[in-house]
Amino acid sequence: MAERKAIFITGGASGIGRAIALRFAKEGWFIGLGDVNDGGMMETEALTGNGFTYRHVFDVRDRDAWDVALEAFSLAAGGRIDVLANNAGIPLGGSLADNSTQEIERCLDINLKGAFFGAQAALPYLQKTAPGSCLLNTASAAGLYGTGGASVYSATKFGVRALTESLDAEWAEHGIEVRSLMPSFIDTPLLDIAPNAKSNERIRQRVKDGGLEITPVEEVGEAAWRAVHGSKLHVKVGKTARRMAFASRWMPGRVRKMSRSNSRPLGR
Repeated sequence: MAERKAIFITGGASGIGRAIALRFAKEGWFIGLGDVNDGGMMETEALTGNGFTYRHVFDVRDRDAWDVALEAFSLAAGGRIDVLANNAGIPLGGSLADNSTQEIERCLDINLKGAFFGAQAALPYLQKTAPGSCLLNTASAAGLYGTGGASVYSATKFGVRALTESLDAEWAEHGIEVRSLMPSFIDTPLLDIAPNAKSNERIRQRVKDGGLEITPVEEVGEAAWRAVHGSKLHVKVGKTARRMAFASRWMPGRVRKMSRSNSRPLGR
């Protein structure tokens, strides 16, 4: 009988992390959840319903905590980790002038440093289950072309994209697959918060006002499954992400013009 494969997912308390957990649990995988929100992880754990789950409360900004989390999950999963879903992230919108130092540092630390720390910590585990193991990073359509009114967030997602491309080359010798998800606006609780401390506007309303589609979160779970088992380096999720990928490659001048004309920052 084949060993049960194992995936560890950060940001597993809700949203995209939860959708990935449910999709892989459906296939019988052992699910590891990492987040600062234990209550949310308990809800995800209950929803998986397969009895093979493990949750660990930790902060992705803490490099040492990564080692503790992955070692504990590896033991719980029978000594293996096949996939790390480097998914934890937070939004930040508004003009750069309106973003506080604390907001900028928090977004950089969680979205970017957390992804680097996770990749570094996961390497020895993914080497053990290679070939076929995978680092799956959650990037964004905002990593395809810089978004006016979300400069810090866009920069972090460009960074995650660069991390993915760099490690795709660097880890090829180990037989480890490296992939990214590039979703557009996904229907998660993150859409229902203000983009920054100076704003009362919800991100969801701004998306609706802009006439952009909101993609069901289940589509990201399916995309994650395809990414891990497919050959595409970057997997776009949602119509906006696919259109942006096409336009930024083939019509960069048009994208720049549209970006400048639609650059009212989130929160204004």
